[in-house]
Amino acid sequence: MRPALVSFAALSLLFGVAYTGIITGIAQLAFPQKANGSIISNDRGSALIAQTFAKPEYLIGRPGGTSNLSPVSEKQKALVLERTAYWRTLDPGNNSAIPADLLTASGSGVDPNISPEAAEYQVARIARIRGVSEASVRVSIAKNTTGRFLGIFGERAVNVLKVNLSLDGLP
Repeated sequence: MRPALVSFAALSLLFGVAYTGIITGIAQLAFPQKANGSIISNDRGSALIAQTFAKPEYLIGRPGGTSNLSPVSEKQKALVLERTAYWRTLDPGNNSAIPADLLTASGSGVDPNISPEAAEYQVARIARIRGVSEASVRVSIAKNTTGRFLGIFGERAVNVLKVNLSLDGLP
């Protein structure tokens, strides 16, 4: 029993304490912003975790909550209908097709980004309510849109929090 306990203690110290401390130290030196949660200045939020925006003058992200529902399940269909009604009520003059990411929750429930199409869907409403031009809203969106990794992997994404801070004139 003694060799097992000694091995357990040694491996726990090596991999549970020493390895973790070394990797954390390297991350703090090489990528301090990311290692600390990608916090946006003055603790306004994290660029990596979604915040809820419901006021119509803001860019609104994906619905909250997680989802692993089948796209053809009755519960998913009911949620999509409910969310469609929400968007139609929020912006009754907008008869465009509602992008899928505004109607479906992400698997993690904390996706901070939406598609450029979902952002564009909201431009006219935001501009009208804020009393600014659609072009100025599009500038904030373009400034906070990331491209595909290496130009081929992933999708373009708009960070909702960063756009909303930009619309409010905050860094």
